[in-house]
Amino acid sequence: MPDSRYSDLDRPPLSEAALNRALVRPGSLWTGVTVVDSTGSTNADLARAVAEGAPEGTVLVAEAQEAGRGRLGRVWVAPPRSGLTFSILLRPRVPLAAQGWLSLLYGVAAASAVRRLAEVDVRLKWPNDLLIGERKLAGVLAERVDDAVVIGMGMNVTLRPGELPVETATSLEIEKAACTDRDPLLRAVLREIESHYRDWTAAMGDAEASGLRSAYLAANATVGRQVRVELPGEQSVTGLATGIDRFGHLQVEAEGERYTLSVGDVVHVRAID
Repeated sequence: MPDSRYSDLDRPPLSEAALNRALVRPGSLWTGVTVVDSTGSTNADLARAVAEGAPEGTVLVAEAQEAGRGRLGRVWVAPPRSGLTFSILLRPRVPLAAQGWLSLLYGVAAASAVRRLAEVDVRLKWPNDLLIGERKLAGVLAERVDDAVVIGMGMNVTLRPGELPVETATSLEIEKAACTDRDPLLRAVLREIESHYRDWTAAMGDAEASGLRSAYLAANATVGRQVRVELPGEQSVTGLATGIDRFGHLQVEAEGERYTLSVGDVVHVRAID
């Protein structure tokens, strides 16, 4: 039964019913969790759902994703049920200028949940990649769709060394994490997102007042490092990452100049040895 959801007992399927019982309650941010065996892209599916009036708090999880994308349109694939691949739909009622913090908020929440549950030291590479050491555990992609924001994550959970998409990646199993059960990991990440999102929206998107900026800096692995930032048009900036401004932009000092780089401008951040 090669196509059975139970063909790999080390990678059991997620239970949609159990996730909804745990997460969808009166007053909760989460309004519905759908688990599908396979799809092209959870972000693309939720983007289409926005036009159909899908409510805030809609969550879509895919056991396998055939056309997953990272930043710059990079392809992201993994064996079925070896990771957490899911997207959420938010409709934030905060000033548009503040909404660049949403993908950073997502990264902070995910890193916090994984550190607590899996007992591994997860850090954030600006803007929102989850790292263990210098290896990538997860990536986050946020997209604006009309008045909504769709944010997706791909996290490597039980991938083995030969299954990693690139040599610079890692997984919770490879890192000998205390938890590699996707169900509690997903619940923990979504609950952390809800907590940070409620604080941030209550502060009308003010990352300082909500504590989001300080939480992000505490988890960040980029500020204080020498970095190379690749920019559109095959340009790049190499210098010292000095901080994160109030809009979530990265500040870099290079050759006596200070650059302020938005999420949309930065292609990749790489530490310089």
